[in-house]
Amino acid sequence: MHLRHLGVTDFRSFRGAELALTPGVSTLLGRNGQGKTNLVEAAGYVASLGSHRVATDAPLVRHGAESSVIRAAVVRDARESLVEIEIVPGRANKVRLNRSAATRPREVLGTLRTVLFAPEDLALVKGDPSERRRFLDELLVARQPRWAGVRTDYDRALRQRNALLKSAAHLWREGRGRRRTAARRLGPGETLESARDSALATLGVWDSHLATVGASLTYARLRLLRDLRPFLEQAYRTISDADTAVLAQYRSGLDSELGDRLASGEVPDEAEVREAILQRMERLRGTEQERGVSLVGPHRDDLVFTLGDLPAKGYASHGESWSFALGLRLAGFQLLRHDVGTDPVLVLDDVFAELDTGRRERLAELIGDCEQVLVTAAVPEDVPATLSTGGAVYDVEAGSVTRRDPR
Repeated sequence: MHLRHLGVTDFRSFRGAELALTPGVSTLLGRNGQGKTNLVEAAGYVASLGSHRVATDAPLVRHGAESSVIRAAVVRDARESLVEIEIVPGRANKVRLNRSAATRPREVLGTLRTVLFAPEDLALVKGDPSERRRFLDELLVARQPRWAGVRTDYDRALRQRNALLKSAAHLWREGRGRRRTAARRLGPGETLESARDSALATLGVWDSHLATVGASLTYARLRLLRDLRPFLEQAYRTISDADTAVLAQYRSGLDSELGDRLASGEVPDEAEVREAILQRMERLRGTEQERGVSLVGPHRDDLVFTLGDLPAKGYASHGESWSFALGLRLAGFQLLRHDVGTDPVLVLDDVFAELDTGRRERLAELIGDCEQVLVTAAVPEDVPATLSTGGAVYDVEAGSVTRRDPR
């Protein structure tokens, strides 16, 4: 799989840009702030329908424009597909596949697969649990696009359940201290107690739905992690040039016995996980109602990374943290290559400047056989010669892209 062409209109800093690409290594060179990352961000958006830099779409539209457009021609097994995405802040994106409108944007997922490593990925090791959950879920969707629908269903159920819990918590607080104020907002014949009971009566439906979808998502994450571990161990040892044992464990908020089994790498069936979620909800019912938020489910889970006998977070050196983050991305690449049967496009966004010489060379050796690699760098010296020699080079400056003539 490779990108043959990437075009953007009113995307980030670009009024318009067209980039003709070939298999092998392509390097985008330019000083910071010239738009190199914007271009690989556009490629990543086609693959995931999201940005690795921001949580909302509004910053992706050039200032003063109403929308932005990304066009990507993707070649796989000698067949070409064209994906066109119009990003309209505050509204649903318009997506076309081979010039036909897609009913739902996620229908294009899987047309292009990318694995992107960027300086922000250090947060996979040092950052909050949400970063590690996002890593798992995005790799899950890249592996099997149907999981995008499951994630959407889970997020919807979580919002509904949280809204009910928040309403019940508000009524509970009103009942304790401000009955007269609350009474002015109640319907005829309605009391605080009846309004709260009504809100909680619907909660059982969302308990069941959240547990069902949450169990499916947890089960999928566990299987993914089980398959990822061997690739992670190999990638870390190669990048770091060390024999340190590495481990990635799934930390769940379920009861200790099942939680210990999940951390050990066991993958129980969905029915057992669903029942465990429901039981945990029941035990935390009072706390959830008091706080007005869902405290049980995969949105609360985490990954724990270990180097030797110590957790990577808080104990790993800067170099070890980089090696672990790189290992995670390269493990994801190898897993997709193994499962999907074709290479995803590997994107290295301003990575080599952060690595010492040894890690640079070992990384370059590891990715030498990838079908297509997109590299961004501020100066040519940041890119190992084994990658840059013979590859295409593009100069990016002030919203324009120019390919250098081969010499």
